[in-house]
Amino acid sequence: MGLRSLLFWLLLMTPTMTVALPLARPLARPAAMPIGPGPDRMAAGVARMVGSILEFTRWPTARPVVRMCMAGVVAHGDQLDEISLTNGARIATVALAADEAAPAARCDALYLGSLDAAVRQRLIAAVRGNPVVTIAEDDRDCAGGAMFCLLFAPQTLSFQLNIDAVSRSTVRIDPRVLRVAKGGF
Repeated sequence: MGLRSLLFWLLLMTPTMTVALPLARPLARPAAMPIGPGPDRMAAGVARMVGSILEFTRWPTARPVVRMCMAGVVAHGDQLDEISLTNGARIATVALAADEAAPAARCDALYLGSLDAAVRQRLIAAVRGNPVVTIAEDDRDCAGGAMFCLLFAPQTLSFQLNIDAVSRSTVRIDPRVLRVAKGGF
């Protein structure tokens, strides 16, 4: 287990309050990760969080380069192309037009910035059933269908996990992430 993975697990295992969610909404929220100091602290935090999510993602075939498509106005994605995974894979960011017809052919991960809700849902629907991890930066309620939704607070970063979206995907998320997201250890 690499240093990044160990840090991810230590930060996520910090005790937090559990919030009861209605059964009709299959979402879970793990512990918050503290954001460090500096001018790019949110971008650095997002890169750590997204790197950790991708670290525990398994595609049907190995990816030496994970193609992360970026759609919409991305506020905190400046450092995503600096991620390198412990298996040696690196991240290559690709700008994606909101009206692109077939993003699944170009993307292993889809990072959604600020978008009109209909456009976000269309992009997510376009990759559904394909081996593409979906991460939303600007969907606080996690109602748009992304697998992971980042949640920003002044000094912390956390995410919500849409278990339904994960279960419908052809990528596999390590069960430890699911357990931590549910508040278990």
